[in-house]
Amino acid sequence: MAVAHELRRRFAQIVLPVLGLGALAYLGYHLFEGDRGLKASWSVEQRLAKAEAERKSLTAERMTLETRVGLLREATLDRDMLDERLRQMLNLVQPNDIVILFAKPLAPDKAPPKK
Repeated sequence: MAVAHELRRRFAQIVLPVLGLGALAYLGYHLFEGDRGLKASWSVEQRLAKAEAERKSLTAERMTLETRVGLLREATLDRDMLDERLRQMLNLVQPNDIVILFAKPLAPDKAPPKK
């Protein structure tokens, strides 16, 4: 009887700390690796930074396009911009224009590639 009591007491002294360490290990692992852990948080922060940079780039591009479109509005029609767009869309030139042909057509807002 005393032996069984001693075994139960020692078993309790061993099992409770082992269960506690197991619980700490489980929680510690999921602190870093879980769906809402630190690695996932860092990944979300990196994706957010990339999306923010892309948003700034697209905002700048949009402002450029809005400026160009604003020059073609009826109230503020810019003759040079209208002439440029007509020539580009209709592929026409004036008799006194000098035409330089490229191997690949360039986009109107893109600079030629550097060699």
